Amino acid sequence: MANECETYKLGDFSLKSGGVIPDAWIAYKTFGDPKLPAIIYPSWYSGLISDNLWLVGSDKTLDPSKYYIIITALFGNGQSSSPSNMPKLRPFPDVLFYDNVRAQHELVTKHLGVNHAKAVLGWSMGAGQTYQWATQYPDFMDVAVPFCGSAKTSLHNQVFLEGVKSALYAAKGTSSSGVAQPDVHTEKFGYSSFTESTKSTGLKALGRVYAGWGFSQAFYREKLHETALGFKDLDDFLVNFWESWALSKDPENMLVMAHTWQAGDCSQQDPYNGDFKAAMQGIKAKTLVLPSKTDLYFPPEDSEIEVENMRPGIGELKVFPSIWGHWAGGPGQSTEDVKWLDDNLKELFATTEMGSLSIES
Repeated sequence: MANECETYKLGDFSLKSGGVIPDAWIAYKTFGDPKLPAIIYPSWYSGLISDNLWLVGSDKTLDPSKYYIIITALFGNGQSSSPSNMPKLRPFPDVLFYDNVRAQHELVTKHLGVNHAKAVLGWSMGAGQTYQWATQYPDFMDVAVPFCGSAKTSLHNQVFLEGVKSALYAAKGTSSSGVAQPDVHTEKFGYSSFTESTKSTGLKALGRVYAGWGFSQAFYREKLHETALGFKDLDDFLVNFWESWALSKDPENMLVMAHTWQAGDCSQQDPYNGDFKAAMQGIKAKTLVLPSKTDLYFPPEDSEIEVENMRPGIGELKVFPSIWGHWAGGPGQSTEDVKWLDDNLKELFATTEMGSLSIES
């Protein structure tokens, strides 16, 4: 994967949890001329940098001939510092959206020389990072576009993630000790590793847990797994889409990113100190919030609350008119939803001013 991305060394990177990633690095990839307006486009849960490319191209709003597009990788995705590429760091320390965005800010300012962005945008955990950017560095971007994600992980979403974590924990004979907490064995006795057998068993279970959440009831009712995605039947879909996706991942990586997601709350930083409304009021960028009508863990109702708490004229809500559930926002398999998203990005970019987009020499 080295040819897919570049890396920027962060040194010993201190985390909000009090932990440290020694000799840390962040992976990234850029498209377009650095003199063009910058777009920051973070990755999502389990996603590699290449998994964001479906929204980039000469035929898309994110056109490298018009914008300097910076795709960043989450800690734990296997490209930035992660358990899979730092095998001696066990247990891997707890990483928050705050830490990821602080690393991204250092990358784009100190290494890439960008001190202002046209936009920050992203799907799912990429949306969580978009909200984090808009609250952590509110003057940095002109617009923010979180799609199918949230500013604060809801209680229902935290419960869903307990299922994801528990699939992996159960495979190695332990269980969760709580929301955004380590497993019981690690808490009581110290870290225990996965074997090849427990890794395979756990990841297959994780894939099947996810299968009931990634797509909506209507998606399955209409059998889009067969007609749109080409699978023979439900079992074929479960094995060759969901299990196959999960088995391509590292279980420790998935747990690091699950913690980041489960603990997501952009109000848990200065100057908001846990006040969610204050965090939403802190957003200065024009923010287009795009939930999916049928998303089972980022429902439009949660997005409505986010927009209602923003200052007048800042937030706008538009809902993907889709039965693809969470997958409406990515990773590009629903062509109608890709067009809807791209059209909305094009309209937003055309109606917002450039702002000051200076590049340091």
